[in-house]
Amino acid sequence: MSAPTVSRPTLSTTSPPAAAGTPGIPGTRRGVLLDWRVRFAILSVVWGFSFLLIKVGTEAYAPFQVALGRVLFGALALVTVLLVRREPLPRGLRTWGHLGVAAMLLNTVPFSLFAYAELSIPSGLAGICNATSPLWGMALSLVALSEDRPTRRRVAGLGLGFLGVLTVLGAWQGFSGVDAKGTAFALLASLSYPVGWIYVRRTLAGTPGSPVALTGGQLIVSTLQLALVSTLFTAAPTSFPLWPTLSVVALGALGTGMALQMQYGLVAEIGPTTAQMVTYFIPVIATAAGVVVLGEQLHWNTPVGAAIVLAGAALTQTRPGPRKPA
Repeated sequence: MSAPTVSRPTLSTTSPPAAAGTPGIPGTRRGVLLDWRVRFAILSVVWGFSFLLIKVGTEAYAPFQVALGRVLFGALALVTVLLVRREPLPRGLRTWGHLGVAAMLLNTVPFSLFAYAELSIPSGLAGICNATSPLWGMALSLVALSEDRPTRRRVAGLGLGFLGVLTVLGAWQGFSGVDAKGTAFALLASLSYPVGWIYVRRTLAGTPGSPVALTGGQLIVSTLQLALVSTLFTAAPTSFPLWPTLSVVALGALGTGMALQMQYGLVAEIGPTTAQMVTYFIPVIATAAGVVVLGEQLHWNTPVGAAIVLAGAALTQTRPGPRKPA
């Protein structure tokens, strides 16, 4: 799943949601135990199953509490990595101020919205909505919020992607059977990601510190934000059922902590373009997991619409090739 985080300034505002934390990592390549293709597959499965874990978590905990557990255990995982590396967290009030806004846009708001959305929509539909994030980023670039200049192909991808959304929602049937509120929450969560990326690019570009340190700091701030919100608007849980609790822990430690660390390694080894392709597997896995594990219903328009969404998202990521000399 999209686990959006602070990144280096090379990140496009239309980057896929799963690569929201994708940095251009400098430095030498470290030895790895698993081939990158195996790690790529693991990352796809972990992020794809994140929507199922959210669904299970909301069976026992309020949405704000699910989001809180996610960022808390994600922060603990990344802080552990920093301790092992003996690497400090970011410094400076200005940097932490920007991290606070980034945490709000890239973690606190979207994680909460997805949790609320899955109270009333299938986890597979939430995964498909997540795949619209690059489409929102492309739409934002059309109103000059980004230095990325739209091309005809990318504009066509935008139109194709939103046609796919209408197909998934069954627009020709008047959206019957689709919870409008839950779907709107999921789409707003996906919109929050590219808005956050734009902010990060314009405020944290060139900030000292590794992507892991910046991301760890961001998740710490998001933990504080969600702890405050949860205290104000939800009652403390009276029990901790096994499976919902394990789901929230896995969602944070694996889906937000380990997965981001694995993504950083993939970017360093195979480059951001190939690593970002993991995005296009997430809705497929999320839908399959919801059907097989949770018994969610699957109609023909869901996989067809998802394929159209992914095709449109792929077109929005295309860049013009180098100009040939006259």
